[in-house]
Amino acid sequence: MKLLVGYASTQGQTRKIARHVADRLADGGHAVELLALEDAGDLEMGRFDRAILAASVHVGHYQPSLAAFAEARRDWLNAHPVLFLSVSLAAAGHDAAEWRALDRIAGDMAQATGWTPAQVVQVAGAYAPSRYDVFTRFTMRRIIAAKDAQADLSQDKEYTDWAALEATVLAWLAA
Repeated sequence: MKLLVGYASTQGQTRKIARHVADRLADGGHAVELLALEDAGDLEMGRFDRAILAASVHVGHYQPSLAAFAEARRDWLNAHPVLFLSVSLAAAGHDAAEWRALDRIAGDMAQATGWTPAQVVQVAGAYAPSRYDVFTRFTMRRIIAAKDAQADLSQDKEYTDWAALEATVLAWLAA
């Protein structure tokens, strides 16, 4: 099976997640193309059987490259099996209001692009102060302090559940 794993990443965790997924699929014998969506240009979708797209939520939105990709290829995306991995720190918590907000963000993206993902999976991201600018570091410290009282705010921490991610991708692939 020929699979596209496309991603839009701001601080790098979504790229890491996409690379992990692509590696596991390739290990399973599939032909996989890993691609930053900002580099999709004139990518011909007809050569793929399925796709996994991943993007991260920042200030209530996904990256513009996801929106541009989805809008330009909505017919193909709506007609083929596509798994959408929505990456955020909110997915690391258990706050019902934050999960509703994540669903709303995915719904807003679908309405704006005309692509409605058949399956959206919320994936916990990472807290990476070593990669943040001063403003982002300040903002993210406040968010993490509220979510994870035990967190060392000076250290990077991954919240991604790699085993759950792999199980989700394998179940989607088998469906």
